[in-house]
Amino acid sequence: MARQQKAKAKMEQAKGKAKEAAGRAMGNERMTAEGRAEQAKGDVRQAKEKAKDATRR
Repeated sequence: MARQQKAKAKMEQAKGKAKEAAGRAMGNERMTAEGRAEQAKGDVRQAKEKAKDATRR
């Protein structure tokens, strides 16, 4: 389960980065903000999984 969540976090980060870049290229501030939000969501998910791993050791 942890691997699946880590992969999901990486996917969210990559998707957010792509959306942010596309928003910047098109001059669409809303899309840029959505991309940043997705990246942040992925960062939080990744931090949560790292904390879980640290407590297991």
